[in-house]
Order: sequence, then structure tokens, then C-alpha cells
Amino acid sequence: MLTAPHVLTYVKAQPFRPFRLHMASGKSFAVRHPEMVKVGKTFLLVFSFATEEFEIVEQWETVSLMLIEAISHLEQPVST
Repeated sequence: MLTAPHVLTYVKAQPFRPFRLHMASGKSFAVRHPEMVKVGKTFLLVFSFATEEFEIVEQWETVSLMLIEAISHLEQPVST
């Protein structure tokens, strides 16, 4: 099981590198900006935004840390 501090190392990395959360169900979430995810003690909130300014949330999903199998970096430019 991944821990909240482990996920935070990806979220707070300087410079930020986009990453993908791989779930036990086979689903995955691409995190392309650090504001797309909020870390809780046992869960994550993964947001998708209505605009590129990351101010208006379109939807979110609650993800259990227990169900994340792996995290991998995405091969694309860093978000600024």
C-alpha cells in the first residue's frame, strides 16, 4: 500500500513531473499538475478542471491509497 507521504513526494517534487496513478481495478489517473490532487491520510482527491487555469473544478474522484498499485511518471513536458 502506498502512503500519503509517498504520494506527496510526487505531488511536491521540484520541478513537478506529471505522473500516473495505476489502480488495482485497471483504471488509471493522469496527474498533469500538482493542483490536480489533494492528499488525505488514507485517500486522494483527484480533480479534473473546466479550464487550464486550475481554478474551476469540473469533477473529482476519491481514490483509496490502499487501491493504488503503482505510480509512474508520464513522458511529457513539465507543467508550469
